[in-house]
Amino acid sequence: MFKQDFSTRTDADMAIVTQFAFDTRAVTAWAERIADMGVTLPIHAGIAGPAKLQTLIQFALSCGVGPSVSVLQKRARDVTRLLMPYEPTEVVAGFADYMARHPDSLISQLHVFPLGGIKTAAEWMNRHVAEEAMLEAN
Repeated sequence: MFKQDFSTRTDADMAIVTQFAFDTRAVTAWAERIADMGVTLPIHAGIAGPAKLQTLIQFALSCGVGPSVSVLQKRARDVTRLLMPYEPTEVVAGFADYMARHPDSLISQLHVFPLGGIKTAAEWMNRHVAEEAMLEAN
């Protein structure tokens, strides 16, 4: 609430940036709870950029996003998915679906944490921007 109060008292342009998450339902439920408490600041939902699964697990454990580790552990049980690098496509789709159904949500954008490297994250984002532009053109 401090950030909300500060934003109200000043002309500071404020937003809330979350820790990276792999479970959109947990983030969207939290966003709804704080909105119910009177928070009106936009939320930039954190997502992990493309990376090796073991890198994501290490970051998740060291950053304290323990509940998200279970999502990664489920992925690790599927050997075919274990061999492929993680890409946040499903998480982005989950947020896009939620934001389409809840246009007044506090979640206003995504924030990509480049855990697999800046170049890898930028290439992934550029690839998806190009794909989206092609879909919109058709």
